[in-house]
Amino acid sequence: LERRFGDFIAVNQISFNVNRGEIFGLLGANGAGKSTTFRMLCGLLPISSGNLSVAGVDLRHGANQARQNIGYMAQKFSLYGNLTVMQNLRFFAGCYGLFKQQQEQRIQWALETFELEDYRDTNTADMPLGYKQRISFAVALMHQPDILFLDEPTSGVDPLARREFWARTNALAESGVTVLVTTHFMEEANYCDRL
Repeated sequence: LERRFGDFIAVNQISFNVNRGEIFGLLGANGAGKSTTFRMLCGLLPISSGNLSVAGVDLRHGANQARQNIGYMAQKFSLYGNLTVMQNLRFFAGCYGLFKQQQEQRIQWALETFELEDYRDTNTADMPLGYKQRISFAVALMHQPDILFLDEPTSGVDPLARREFWARTNALAESGVTVLVTTHFMEEANYCDRL
């Protein structure tokens, strides 16, 4: 897999397979191409050359179909700061095609699982980083994806939030969800089955 931006090669002939239920890590320094690789794997950025298949779907021809199986938690937490926790959850649930009773069930699940009930009417911009991480994680899992992409998900959060995050991630992998994570923390690499 390769990605070029003009003459600059951001991702240079990377090749790997990830097994179902595995926590697979891309470890590297900032600027190594981890996030660019993830954006290609999620169908958000076209590849320059190579072959790319996610959930058995070739992304050149079936990106929309593949995205239905993918949850993505961006490094900068893709939340709308001027919206409340509830408004963010409702917005993203709608983006994932969840409506009416199914949407209400998943939002209630998110509020309970991530202990967000007391913050439901708080704008996300006003929340501590650890809570923004929880909301972003809940959003990525809203549609119960088979594959979860976590792009440096614990950058800047405190050690307790980091430990809680990895406990949840391990439980997901044990339930059969495939997890791909980027990190530049060596201690976090220990949580991965393979790097």
